[in-house]
Parts: sequence; C-alpha cells; structure tokens
Amino acid sequence: MAEGRIIKALSGFYYVQSDNTTYQCKGRGVFRKNKITPLVGDFVTFDLDENDEGYIKDIKPRTSELVRPPIANIDQAIIVSSAKKPNFSTTLLDRFLVLIEAKDIDPIIVITKIDLLADEEVDKLKQYQKDYEEIGYTVKLVSNKRGPELELIKPLFKDKVSVIAGQSGVGKSSLLNALNPSLLLETGAISKSLGRGKHTTRHVELIEVNEGLVADTPGFSALEFDEIELEHLPLCFPEMRARINDCKFRGCMHIKEPKCAVKAAVESGDITSYRYEHYVNFVEEIQSRKPRY
Repeated sequence: MAEGRIIKALSGFYYVQSDNTTYQCKGRGVFRKNKITPLVGDFVTFDLDENDEGYIKDIKPRTSELVRPPIANIDQAIIVSSAKKPNFSTTLLDRFLVLIEAKDIDPIIVITKIDLLADEEVDKLKQYQKDYEEIGYTVKLVSNKRGPELELIKPLFKDKVSVIAGQSGVGKSSLLNALNPSLLLETGAISKSLGRGKHTTRHVELIEVNEGLVADTPGFSALEFDEIELEHLPLCFPEMRARINDCKFRGCMHIKEPKCAVKAAVESGDITSYRYEHYVNFVEEIQSRKPRY
C-alpha cells in the first residue's frame, strides 16, 4: 500500500504522485457506489499491480473542497483581475472573494495589465489596493510587460497548493507561463466580439510553480451564490466578521437593524461604501434565490 496525492484527473484515470513518481490509477467501484469522487488534490492510499497500474483504496479527509473547479486541499486562491480588457471591477472581485471566503480558503488578489492604464487610473487602482490591504488581503499589481513585480509574486506559491481564479481573459495562463516558462499553457485569444476570453483549460491538473503546486483552471464568469446561506454571508466579509460582537442584536444582518456596528463603520468610512453596497446586493440576490427541494 502506497500513499500520494492526485495531481491530475483525466478520462476516468487519476494520476497520483508519490515519492516523485506519478502512477496512473483507477478508483475503486465502491467510490461510485457511494457517490464519492476522488478529486485532484486528494491525499490517497493506493495499491499497485505488477504493471505499476494503481487502484485507489482510500481518500484521506479533506481540509477544503471546491466544486468548480473540482479540487481538494487548497491552501489559497489567487484571484486574478485585470486593470483593463476586461476592466477592473470591484463587484466581480468581491463575488470571487465571498465565494473563496465561504470555503475557508485564503484569498490573494493579483491585478494584471496595469501598464494599460493612464496615470490617473493607476492612482485610482492604488486606492483600491489600499482599501483591500486595510481589510487584510494581500494585493499585488503586475504589468503585462512582466517587470520586477513578477519577483514579488513568486514567493506566494512556495510550499502552497494554489488555485487560480478569475474571469476569462484576465491573463491567468499568461501569468503562470511567465512564472514558469516551461509550462507553455495555452492562452486564450480575447474574443473581440464577446469582450471576454475563450475557455482554454479543459481538465484540472496540479502543476509545479515556484516550489508550490497550482491548479490551472478554466476562467469562468458565472459566479452564483447557490451554496451560501444568508446568515453566513456577513462572515465572508472580514471587516464585518471583525465587528460581529459589536452589534446590538445577535445575528444582525447589517441592513435595517438599529445600533449596528457595521452600518456605523460604513458611515465613519472604516468600511468602504462600495463593499457595503455589494454586500447589500448579495443579500438581495440570496434572498431572491429560488428554494431548492
């Protein structure tokens, strides 16, 4: 019996890395019967036959799990936004942040293509950077010219399992190719008519980048809050989570309740008004969600 980690899943086979060797494995039939799917990132035990073909016997408990992309045991999510083409959007960034926070995964924000901005636009972006850093997030700005700031990003990957998230066309594959030129990941041509990138990544695989593992995953723009319960939403905003015990009412949703510490912080400027507006919009979105039976 050997132990390892699934680094790729493709066409019903699982590729398990163990002691610097990768073995092609199949899952046990009992997994299918019990509706258990081994995921990329899973730590597993497996048996090998005489041809070094493996059979996964057991899956270790997961520390985290994503549905889209299907991957387990992630340490951090690197959310890639672009400054231009597509234009930077705090609404979209906050959607990603909420979805990552809901999974108890650490988010890191990387904003690409800053070289496409005029000086006054750079100043505005740097204010957003300051806002998010004050919340406690790590925020890195990089240009498409791949200058010295790329060196600032490299240490983020060391000894971590990272997932790269972000809408299509923001430069996720380009960034990974710059960090590890041997990858030669397919980069999507921006579709001029749609204004967004074409999907280029078709399976989930953990690839080595700067002494860490990274899942290169499809860019996606459908970011639904299907799995987030209304009362859990305030916990996905760190600046609200920090004030949870300061509101008068327990379970305060920070909308209409009196003596709400979050609303007071918005009024005093300690919580940015745009983050609060997004929160209110997300509350309404979850409230209008059709019930599932």
